[in-house]
Amino acid sequence: MLAVATTNPIDIRREQVFLLLAGFFLCAMTLLNVIGITRFVELGPLSLAVGVLPYPLTFLCTDLVSELYGKRRANFLVTVGLLMNLFIILVLTIGNYLPPVQSATMPPWQVLELAEEFTLPNGELVSGSVELFHLIYACTSGAVLASMLAYVAAQYCDVYLFHFWKRLTRGRHLWLRNNFSTLISQGVDSFMVVSITFGAVFLAGAISLEQLLVLMASNYLFKMLVALVDTIPLYILVHYLGRYLALDGGEEIQGHNT
Repeated sequence: MLAVATTNPIDIRREQVFLLLAGFFLCAMTLLNVIGITRFVELGPLSLAVGVLPYPLTFLCTDLVSELYGKRRANFLVTVGLLMNLFIILVLTIGNYLPPVQSATMPPWQVLELAEEFTLPNGELVSGSVELFHLIYACTSGAVLASMLAYVAAQYCDVYLFHFWKRLTRGRHLWLRNNFSTLISQGVDSFMVVSITFGAVFLAGAISLEQLLVLMASNYLFKMLVALVDTIPLYILVHYLGRYLALDGGEEIQGHNT
């Protein structure tokens, strides 16, 4: 799976491009988990968690890796992302359970005074004084768990469907395998992550079914639009990266690079 040491400039170039794609993939995924649902923004008629904005980039990256490097390398990237999710949950959990500093040395921003009580995404009711990290943990830990479950289902689904359509069309119609794999996997991701993240809040009666469905629909519509739009950059990147990596049309990088 990992490349061996080489002085071949083409092999070096191929590994550098993979590292770049992996970096964008992991960065976009991590942003979703770190900033997650800490803020919601309006994008036209859509209501979106700010962490969702970079997430569609992950599917573009896996499609590029699938097209250029093959299924094994794409699944490897998804597995690394899963390990990053687990690491994020571990750090958040450790930070939440470690004792805070004493009040005399506590930074002024560490504790917030709430004007009114409200229900956190994990179903907990808070009021009065609350630690900033506790709010972040409550807003992100459930979202990270939800995104991890949705991530496993959606990303592996995306890689599988991409190669299913590639075999079915004998390597032709890049637009078809890009869109059909991404639209289905994005749907899996959107509905799973919203239902798991806000399930406790919904059951506690803090949000209505209508609000839950709006979040699901907004989440999926945004990802669907980005998936359709990214067909153009996908064609451009596959064309130029294929030449840059010395690949013939439809060829995948083989040998020690996979």
